[in-house]
Amino acid sequence: MRIVNTRIYLRASTIEQDASRAEELLLSFCANHNLNVVACYVENYTGTQLARPKLSQLLIESCQGEILLVESVDRLSRLPFDKWQELKSIINQKGLRLVVADLPTTHALMNGDELTNNILSIINNMLLDIMATMAQLDNDKRKERIKQGQERAKAAGKVIGGRSKNPEIRERLVSYFEKGLSVEDMAKLAGCSVATVYRVKKELKQIPV
Repeated sequence: MRIVNTRIYLRASTIEQDASRAEELLLSFCANHNLNVVACYVENYTGTQLARPKLSQLLIESCQGEILLVESVDRLSRLPFDKWQELKSIINQKGLRLVVADLPTTHALMNGDELTNNILSIINNMLLDIMATMAQLDNDKRKERIKQGQERAKAAGKVIGGRSKNPEIRERLVSYFEKGLSVEDMAKLAGCSVATVYRVKKELKQIPV
């Protein structure tokens, strides 16, 4: 059986989540399917943004015919549909084969013949589009829950932002929650501590995925 070079991509949205959580699972997957792991790319970054440091590095360093392995579609993308199509186009232009561990129909792309791969590519393309859309819709629902949490907090007379004395920072954080940014990114952009972001999240009772 031919050994195929594989690049693993692992992502989590927030710094309190372990982006490398699924690494052991995917390494085992590679061992079971005779895949040669070239590199693992691990990052804590929102899936709603196409420009991600480690994902960009993976796409730059990858070679035609290699496999891009992810645990699930939502670990690769929570992008709007047009941006998801752009990412797929980049992956295709690089000649990468996208294999999703929890989507068995993509597994045949690892060692299938050209005809089989062509047929399955059509099927997988539709399935991936559906799953990527579901991931984006889930993110939209999360934003709506954040808004509802803000409304509940205001109705209860709570001051969003806890001990932060700067109202501008509080307003920035509220807008960043709606964009689905990671906690670390929100803190940097708002110019506040990570603890302040956590306090706001706790008041709103929302934890991004």
